[in-house]
Amino acid sequence: MSLPVPLKFKGAPGSPYTRKMLALLRYRRIPYELLIGDQAAESSLPNPKVNLLPTFYLPNDKGDIEAVVDSTPLIRRFEAAFDGRRTIPGDPVMAFINYLLEDYGDEWLTKAMFHYRWYYEADIEMAGKILPRWRNLNATDESLIQMSRFICDRQISRLHVVGSNDVTAPVIEDSYRRFLKIMDAVIEKQTFLMGRRPGSADFAVYAQLTQLVKFDPTPAAICMSEAPRVTAWVDVVDDLSGLRVEDEGFLARDVAKPVLGELLTEIGRVYVPALLANAKALMSGKDKMETVIDGRAWAQPTFPYQGKCLQWIRKEYKTLSDEDRAWVDTILEGTGCELLFED
Repeated sequence: MSLPVPLKFKGAPGSPYTRKMLALLRYRRIPYELLIGDQAAESSLPNPKVNLLPTFYLPNDKGDIEAVVDSTPLIRRFEAAFDGRRTIPGDPVMAFINYLLEDYGDEWLTKAMFHYRWYYEADIEMAGKILPRWRNLNATDESLIQMSRFICDRQISRLHVVGSNDVTAPVIEDSYRRFLKIMDAVIEKQTFLMGRRPGSADFAVYAQLTQLVKFDPTPAAICMSEAPRVTAWVDVVDDLSGLRVEDEGFLARDVAKPVLGELLTEIGRVYVPALLANAKALMSGKDKMETVIDGRAWAQPTFPYQGKCLQWIRKEYKTLSDEDRAWVDTILEGTGCELLFED
């Protein structure tokens, strides 16, 4: 079904997934209308089943407008609806690698984003001042103080949900630093994770970095000190509408491992054990998962959505032909990511 343009959606500047879709729509030159704060309520638009940002308002099979969330399937829906400047590689092998990297950005890097924002005082103060003002620029100082206190208290109380605590903080922060070093090296070689043109994985990583290196003071200072090229990259990816796109611009499968091997190893080092431990705990009916990540203890509440993420990764893997699956196995061999597909 064709989609009406401009695409209308609700979002917020502090929402990484809003920024992911904004940058992707700019790159793909798809017209859009972004509703911030009360603008969505004023438009009498439907509410989503789960109140997440961004929320797109799209026609269903009957032509009725419904509220749709979750950036990954939305990107695939837009790939089918709009021609040109696609973000999913045509090569099934590289499409799978892109999917895995996108999931890592969406589901692991977000741990660093949430951790830094609500763990350190300077970051809490920054978020407390700006987040409520994004929602309502006309609010009084008195109401903003109340809203700031409410937001901070709520988000700090949810740190444990993503696994952030005094024990796991070093795991998250060491992983963030390693990622910055890896990302810096990739950008120097080829500009984007997926080659000379961006894949959806690039926008997933960019999304978390819009907060980590451009808003929250503690991780931003780390990036500026250790990987300033990454800080600059985020500014560039913010609007790629003018990028000239080559048909052969995506990374080829035979050079994927030399370019992306370190990043895949980082995923195997931290994200894969988290996914597997979470799935095991869910299957056992437990509400808490405990494991060892990067040689250190990790514990957090089980996360049903990330259980689905593992299922979706495995589904993408199973849809590959035998030959393409063998190529993926070769690329992932020795990274730790191959454990995703063991029984």
